[in-house]
Amino acid sequence: MSTTSIFERARAIVSDAERVTQAHLRTVTLPGATIGLITLDNGEDHTKPNTFGPASLLALDEAIDAALADDSIDALAVTGKPFILAAGADLTSIQGGGPDAVRIVAELGHAVFRKLGEGGKPSFGFINGLALGGGLEVALHCTYRTVMDSAPALGLPEVMLGLVPGWGGAWLVPNLVGADKAVTLIVENPLNQGKTLGGQAAYDFGLADAVFNGADFLEQSLLWAASVLRGETVVERPEVDRGEAWDAAVKRAEGIVAAKTGGASPAAAKAVELIAAARDSDRDAGFAAEDDALEAMSQTAELLASLYSFDLVQKRAKRPAGAPDKSLARPVTKVGIVGAGLMASQLALLFVRRLEVPVVLTDLDQERADKGVAYVHAEIDKLLAKGRINQDKANRHKALVSGETDKQVAFGDADFVIEAVFEEMSVKKTVFADVEKVVSAECVLATNTSSLSITEMAADLEHPERVVGFHFFNPVAVMPLLEIVKGDATDDATLATAFATGKALKKTSILVKDSPSFIVNRLLGRFMSEVGRIVDEGTPVSVADNAFAGIAPMPPFVLLSLVGPAIALHNNETLQRAFPERFYVSPALERIVAARKPAYYGPDGNLDPEVEAMLEKPASPVVLTAEEVREKTLAGLAEEARLMLDEGVVAAPQDIDLAMITGAGFSFWNGGLTFMLDVKGISEKATGKRFH
Repeated sequence: MSTTSIFERARAIVSDAERVTQAHLRTVTLPGATIGLITLDNGEDHTKPNTFGPASLLALDEAIDAALADDSIDALAVTGKPFILAAGADLTSIQGGGPDAVRIVAELGHAVFRKLGEGGKPSFGFINGLALGGGLEVALHCTYRTVMDSAPALGLPEVMLGLVPGWGGAWLVPNLVGADKAVTLIVENPLNQGKTLGGQAAYDFGLADAVFNGADFLEQSLLWAASVLRGETVVERPEVDRGEAWDAAVKRAEGIVAAKTGGASPAAAKAVELIAAARDSDRDAGFAAEDDALEAMSQTAELLASLYSFDLVQKRAKRPAGAPDKSLARPVTKVGIVGAGLMASQLALLFVRRLEVPVVLTDLDQERADKGVAYVHAEIDKLLAKGRINQDKANRHKALVSGETDKQVAFGDADFVIEAVFEEMSVKKTVFADVEKVVSAECVLATNTSSLSITEMAADLEHPERVVGFHFFNPVAVMPLLEIVKGDATDDATLATAFATGKALKKTSILVKDSPSFIVNRLLGRFMSEVGRIVDEGTPVSVADNAFAGIAPMPPFVLLSLVGPAIALHNNETLQRAFPERFYVSPALERIVAARKPAYYGPDGNLDPEVEAMLEKPASPVVLTAEEVREKTLAGLAEEARLMLDEGVVAAPQDIDLAMITGAGFSFWNGGLTFMLDVKGISEKATGKRFH
């Protein structure tokens, strides 16, 4: 296909659905150099990322051509609106277009971005914030790069989406920083729940040639670029090892893919192939291979699942099903937190950073309350040191957080009080009874319970209608999901306030009916219940742990070690009391918790011998294969998901999938849980019908 036909065909598939990112060109004159600065901006609120669809790529192409044609311009530079370079491809712009649309956009991206590196003038990528996928690749095509030290997220997450870096990344990165680092960026990080690099880390990684502070990043980048153009600054990069190190990196990548996906992700395998081939191929061949790979990935079930997942987090997450009219929400001008332990302190940090209102922690004595405040202050200092916030904001946030023992003083003027105390019903009921005596009539009482009944917790209060479940996932700052649980008496004003607060906290909020363990913990409880029973009946732990590569975000007993055996046991006991016919409490797990073992695995990564000695030893063991373990467990999950929908725990299967993606780390390229169960035929086999 000729370059001309690429642009013609791209214009033919421009969609009205695309959120067009414009490319604004202006001339910046510096001592000894004139730079054509292209700023990407989609014209929306600054939190909305720039993206690239056909129209956006064509707009960038026009700006690049104009800069190249202007004889007064010595060099080009590309940057983004404040704190965002670009978030990659606009998948909605090609959704439904099929392999042909994907091929056009793949080739168009290469054709446009290549002009930055091959247009005849030096070019600079000024990475001033978030840069994912194509947002990072546009900078990689430039001759030189600078990065803001506080940029929050740089990466190539395509493998997580069932795709591969398709605008140069799969060839450019290994040839820039070496194959091993390319494996980390292109394969390992995306399969590690979409891990990204911060700005300073990206510079240390070798993706950028200079790093500057956020306060005057653009000014410093322009001055640095001018010094490069004048020959005063010489950029040197280490030579890439193309020998045994490259082979070792590819072998490492193959091991990661096998462990994380079990061969279930064509995109992950293809990404490894592209990295391997990048050692000996030239730029033309490397980019052509990316085009072929993207077209091939567009015909996989994994991409369909990824587009479904993308739609969930981009659209459904912003319009929660069943949420009441937002006009009913009451303002939250002060937040109270009962408790000052780790979870309470994490909540305090989140509330003060997002709401910027007074937040007061309470505990049994001042020393504990002060310890919670000290934790928040220390975390704010870390953000300041990383350049994520400035000194003024750090001072302001610290001043908003306080510790207190007197609930009357702490909560008398609070609009929203959340408890984060021991997961025991009697304790939580006592806490709310005490709090209700001192708060205003309209103050929302929220509980961070992970499994207990909201209705029962509120039953003895004078105003049970203002109690709502507000269940976060750990770590609070990282996990996007917030389960908002409606008790039998919870009124619409309370729910509306909860949803408005969740939105202000930048969480993905899902409405949940009051039911044991809600969404994620109920399904993970069923998962661990099935696996626990299988292992207790005689299947080795190693077989069970190897059965879910490419299905669950991590092996079940690794997950159990992560959440803690005691917490997992508590959750399964809660569910077993509610649903004794389906949920199982492992005697082995009870022994492990009684022995205070923190995990199933030791520091060496092997099963702890003391834990192994506590496992069940059945007289007539039933040993299943990994495939049998997987089929049996997934059938149990399908049954539980169907029952949850029948009970009205959530409005639709989409809410289950959104919860499992954002709260449990289930893969985009599987479509969460119910979509995957449909694709694998398990839904119909286990429940008689599909979810979708």
